Amino acid sequence: MDEIKVKVSKEAQKFRTQFLSELLKLVTSGFGLVSALAWNELIKEVIDTYLRPFFGESSRLISLLVYAVVVTFLAVLITYQLSKISKEKG
Repeated sequence: MDEIKVKVSKEAQKFRTQFLSELLKLVTSGFGLVSALAWNELIKEVIDTYLRPFFGESSRLISLLVYAVVVTFLAVLITYQLSKISKEKG
């Protein structure tokens, strides 16, 4: 009977550790999404404020192109930097 209690206790501890690990990933991902959405709004506002007046109100396509290029550049740059940091730590 004691063996069963020890085994159940070990399994419960494994579950708790895994649960907390997954919860941390989920919360971190959630904050990452909120942060990305905030940056998204900022980039769109900058483009609307500074590019639309320069190209005119009918420049929706140009604004979207600039937005896509900026977001792609930032995604590549950040991914590259995080990869470098990860390799240095590992």
